Amino acid sequence: MNRFIIGQFGGFDEGKYERDFRRGFYGIEACLFKNEQDLTRLMQEAERQNFQIGVHFPMRAGRRELRDALFLAADPAVRAEAFESVEQELDFLTAFRPKYILFHYPKPVILDNRVDWRQWHFDDRREYEYESAYALEPFKQQTETLLKWLTEKGRAYRFTPVLEFDGLNRYIYEDDFFEQLLAKYTDIRLCLDTLRLFLQERIDPFFSASRVLEKYARFAETVHLSNVQILDDLTIQNRRCPVLPNQNPEQGWAPIEQYLSQISRVNSSVKIVFEHRSDMVSDEELETCYQWVDKLLG
Repeated sequence: MNRFIIGQFGGFDEGKYERDFRRGFYGIEACLFKNEQDLTRLMQEAERQNFQIGVHFPMRAGRRELRDALFLAADPAVRAEAFESVEQELDFLTAFRPKYILFHYPKPVILDNRVDWRQWHFDDRREYEYESAYALEPFKQQTETLLKWLTEKGRAYRFTPVLEFDGLNRYIYEDDFFEQLLAKYTDIRLCLDTLRLFLQERIDPFFSASRVLEKYARFAETVHLSNVQILDDLTIQNRRCPVLPNQNPEQGWAPIEQYLSQISRVNSSVKIVFEHRSDMVSDEELETCYQWVDKLLG
């Protein structure tokens, strides 16, 4: 379990920390903290318990109009603002010595025009573009610019840059260019989110989670782990539920055992971020979750 991480979203939740964290866990992934006191508490506890801090960008809430940096925006001015604002945040984060900093990719998300995306959550229209309006070649160019920049900043500020897949189109799962860039810019790592993978597979007839894992699991630094139940009519239930061995895929649950087994076969060092609502289960079920995931990772 020394590869396990719990998430803290919105602040340092003392109750969640006491219940969810275990001695020997790798660390805590922090996102959108609302006050300085919670940031201080996180750093003090990391030093006291000797665990690592990961950052799910942004670490501080309320400082940007949009949560995610639009690194790939078609408008050069928007791209420039994204890079500038992230570098300002990196200056602030130096004191926390984050092991990694995670950014959503691609942003804007490139949506396949053939797919009904109404089940995919966006806070703002600026967070996505349709494939028909954003061609592959400029997407490749802007992606390489981003990976080169993150490599330089990761080395300068001493963190591992991690890109979490958001919605994906065929530029990522059919073309090989992104694999080639990850092989070139080896400091860049990925985060695979089980809920996103499963949801896209259910709503997108052209998408295969297994195919994405086959291409990209070897590059993963972290897995955001939670489950969701999606019924035959695409009704979503039990979002962000802790994973449990009795969650039967035939009843609409994501095939977590399949996902983790496929990842662990090619990546023995991947870390698990429990991005779930632990309040949905009992103490005994939470412990079962941890034990089962540990067993699946081998």
